[in-house]
Amino acid sequence: MTQHRIIDSPLGNILLRAEAGALTGVFFAGQKYYPAQDGAGFSESGTEGRVLTQATEQLRAYFDGTLRRFTVPFRFAGSPFQQRIWQALCDIGFGETATYGQLALGMGLPSSHSRAVGGAVGRNPLSVIVPCHRIVGASGALTGYAGGVDRKRTLLTLEGVL
Repeated sequence: MTQHRIIDSPLGNILLRAEAGALTGVFFAGQKYYPAQDGAGFSESGTEGRVLTQATEQLRAYFDGTLRRFTVPFRFAGSPFQQRIWQALCDIGFGETATYGQLALGMGLPSSHSRAVGGAVGRNPLSVIVPCHRIVGASGALTGYAGGVDRKRTLLTLEGVL
């Protein structure tokens, strides 16, 4: 059963989604690709309720500056290519950044695939937890972020990058 919770954060409301014992969505209010409500309820029980609570506690600790690595169980739902990109994002540590080209090369793809990589990064359904905000343009510019460049700047500032 899919369950949702909306939490407040320093960057606005965040919609959390859990199903089958794993976190499957973390979306900022107004973010690009924000999911349409699928009729799933906001009632919280069982494993999904525990996952939502764990995600809430960890996100609050992250925003408070006391958490650097998330351990809440999560699961990706996307194409095999997207899932491969999203998994690679998990290897970029707190306070680090990489470019789209570096991400492509690190996965054995030519840097010319950086646009396709960027498309997959932009559709990451687990904002903050899977750190797509740590990907920057080749010049280091804070290019595109589904949650908005201002949020990206704030997240990177929180992590001491900016």
